[in-house]
Amino acid sequence: MAVRIRLARFGRKKQPFYRLVVADSRAPRDGAFIEQIGSYDPMKEPAALKVQEERALYWLGVGALPSDTARAILKKTGVWDKFTSGKKQ
Repeated sequence: MAVRIRLARFGRKKQPFYRLVVADSRAPRDGAFIEQIGSYDPMKEPAALKVQEERALYWLGVGALPSDTARAILKKTGVWDKFTSGKKQ
């Protein structure tokens, strides 16, 4: 089973917010997921980002692959740098 870290869209029409979820890569975008590890609200100024750092590092450590957008969010919050620096040691 390939596990991905990606965004799931919630909210009303023209008022989206996203949850950063860990899901099976075969599941639909807004379908079943394994765990919610963060959120992203692009409608706030500045955009609101929250990530459970410990859980994100765990899932990256066991082989979950982030989508391009999820990787950008992890980079902005500093989780991606912690993961890659720990991987090199």
